[in-house]
Amino acid sequence: MPKYLIERDIPGAGKLSGQDLHAISQKSCSVLNRLGPQIQWVQSYVTDDKVYCVYIAPNEEMIRQHAQEGGFPANRISEIKTVIDPTTGE
Repeated sequence: MPKYLIERDIPGAGKLSGQDLHAISQKSCSVLNRLGPQIQWVQSYVTDDKVYCVYIAPNEEMIRQHAQEGGFPANRISEIKTVIDPTTGE
């Protein structure tokens, strides 16, 4: 199943409180449960004004559906083709 990196423009994301992040996570999980097991949230990285999320899904359309139903922006969706790390160079 393809893996995607979603870039979400959220001004002030780095200043969201733990309570805000908890509520956002609950909303996301609620939508994921409705969409079914084909789409999975792996993890997210919060920066000053963006959130980068890694998802597993059958297609980009399902990622967009999750974003729309959850009220989250999905400004850029990129399919991850491969993953490298320091061990790749060994």
